Amino acid sequence: MNVFKKVFCRCYQFCFRLVMPILPYRRPIIYNSVSELEELFRELEVRNVMLITDEFLRKAGVTKELEELLSKKKIKCTVYDKTRANPTVNNVEEARKLYIKNKCEMLIAFGGGSSMDCAKAVGARIAYPKKSVNELKGLLRVLRKIPKLVAIPTTAGTGSEVTITAVITDSEKKHKYTMNNFTMIPRYAVLDPKVTYTLPPSLTATTGMDALTHAVEAYIGGSTTKETRELALEAVELIFKNIKIAYNEKDNYEARNNMLQAAYKAGIAFSKSYVGYIHAVAHSLGGEYNIPHGLANAVIMPYVLDMYGNSVYKKLYELGIAAKVVKESDSYEEGAKKFIKAIRKLNKEMEIPEKLKGINKEDIANMAKHADKEANPLYPVPKLMNSKELEEIYYKVADWSE
Repeated sequence: MNVFKKVFCRCYQFCFRLVMPILPYRRPIIYNSVSELEELFRELEVRNVMLITDEFLRKAGVTKELEELLSKKKIKCTVYDKTRANPTVNNVEEARKLYIKNKCEMLIAFGGGSSMDCAKAVGARIAYPKKSVNELKGLLRVLRKIPKLVAIPTTAGTGSEVTITAVITDSEKKHKYTMNNFTMIPRYAVLDPKVTYTLPPSLTATTGMDALTHAVEAYIGGSTTKETRELALEAVELIFKNIKIAYNEKDNYEARNNMLQAAYKAGIAFSKSYVGYIHAVAHSLGGEYNIPHGLANAVIMPYVLDMYGNSVYKKLYELGIAAKVVKESDSYEEGAKKFIKAIRKLNKEMEIPEKLKGINKEDIANMAKHADKEANPLYPVPKLMNSKELEEIYYKVADWSE
């Protein structure tokens, strides 16, 4: 990256850091079980809601308790269960039309990050009926209030229940739109470990590593605060202590609850301190090949941390101390390398591949340009890279073996 672009990026990030304390960030009101929502519905006098979820969760009966509660309270429930992994513009538009047709008053997102992101984007489109998702992408484009939104995460990973972010895929252009708006933070969230019990081990692993990526990128970036550093460290400690237990014991309440708390803490941390090139590259791969976001992050993370080199040694050492994989007597470099090695070890023990299949060499330059456009100048990464430098990441993570 040339010196002029570097100066511009760092000045842009510095200005954002200055205004961060006055930005209208808020946390959702937390409920600990689906049954507790009865009180909320009574308090708000809700009569008509839209439930955004996916077919798997509905067929598995995960949403049954909520739907029965709504029926018992005589609250009309319009269900949109066509949300796919990496939700699309079409998902958003289909759900929005249903919401308007049935005169709904509230959105309930029940699922992983895909359902929550879809619901956030639906809310944005309802607030701005004359603007497309493409026109609402980027930072602070949705200033009007969206309908009241309840988020019920069934994965401990995205932290979308507490973030300003929604990521929507344009299937035709094979590109992901990132929307970042304080108005899209859910007003209410339910952190109920029991609804995560149906999560397959593979998704427990990749969504958990997604949460770890959020905590790591929030911590090593240049726009941290005392609060976000503390939250990121707490999240890393919880993840390293609990992810393998949750992976091996699907109905371990304590481990599942700790993973939900970790995802929540990491979500707050990265909402205020942002992410970095791991996410930018993962988004481009998801848009091009529909690679699940958590899987992409898990695979990419150790490679990018290696590429950052000595710019992150001290911070990775500190994260390693929190994870209890580094000794205080280690040097910063030793500690950083031990932490990266521990990430690779976690991936291997949970059968997450070292590399990703299906990446075409001819697509890399274009994907790198998308990653560059997403990350620069906004993301306060420890080491700036341009699109040409970012291409190296794709070559490192690509599996072209037969």
